Amino acid sequence: MAIEDLRFERQYRTANSEGYLMFDGADRLGRVELHFTHSVVYGTMVVEREMPEEEILDVIEQADDELVMTADVPRDDFIVSVFQGRDVGTFSDDYFEDDDEDDDKQGSRDAE
Repeated sequence: MAIEDLRFERQYRTANSEGYLMFDGADRLGRVELHFTHSVVYGTMVVEREMPEEEILDVIEQADDELVMTADVPRDDFIVSVFQGRDVGTFSDDYFEDDDEDDDKQGSRDAE
């Protein structure tokens, strides 16, 4: 039961890693992060829905074919840790700065 319309959309690339969102057609399936060492590629995959192992293995195989094997990095092994879960948000410094500003505003109201 392969995902016929699986695609990867790169979010970032560094000297030794890449991160991708995974989509099943228009629906977000999850994300995969790849970390390249001298001979091994480590992957962390988070899928956002229940999937049978066979389907997960198909996604890993496609990630290997499309993302890992096409990288200009030697690959003796591809080790992937897979998690099933849900996205609870993306947080950055801006988020915490906004939160601090809200606390400051609340603090000044409490002082009145």
